[in-house]
Amino acid sequence: MSYIPEHAGTADSPASAKATRRLVVRLTAAAVGTWALSVLLASVLHVEGQVHTVSKVVHVLAMVLSFGAILVVDWHGFLWLLGRRKLAETVRLDGAAGPLIWAGLVLLLASGAFLNPDLGKALTVVKLIAVLVLIVNGIMLIPLMRRLVRLPADTPFGGLGAGQRFHMLACLVVSQACWWTAIVVGFLNSEFS
Repeated sequence: MSYIPEHAGTADSPASAKATRRLVVRLTAAAVGTWALSVLLASVLHVEGQVHTVSKVVHVLAMVLSFGAILVVDWHGFLWLLGRRKLAETVRLDGAAGPLIWAGLVLLLASGAFLNPDLGKALTVVKLIAVLVLIVNGIMLIPLMRRLVRLPADTPFGGLGAGQRFHMLACLVVSQACWWTAIVVGFLNSEFS
């Protein structure tokens, strides 16, 4: 997905801001719907044998794909925060990694429906909520990224407004907290179920 709006106008124009808000609302609705469908399917399906094994493998590979890309982007963003990378490099890397991140998340939702999760366990519910929050958190970065892509290539982190810096750091913290929560809970559930 490109962060540059497809319509005329600047990133700060009312038309652009309105289009971005509509996009965020549509993507959030689609994400919540897809997540809910995955949870619903997981609650009614019970698979065994090769289907379950393949689903586990796909789930782990999707997690590696998506979370691996997230770690690289977040690390590069941290280096930009320290002044060791340029904004343009960070935005470009994020644009390149974006399809990997979102493809991995889609595969996580699809394969998760076939893993026979125990939806009665509090830890499983925590994991599912963490996954939903991290997906919505990623969508909430779109307006900020659309503004960042329009800034000069050498804009330092300190050159952003206080609200933009807070938005970026909050999304980073939420992302990492949700990913690590989902990974640890997934491990605990697979080892002790």
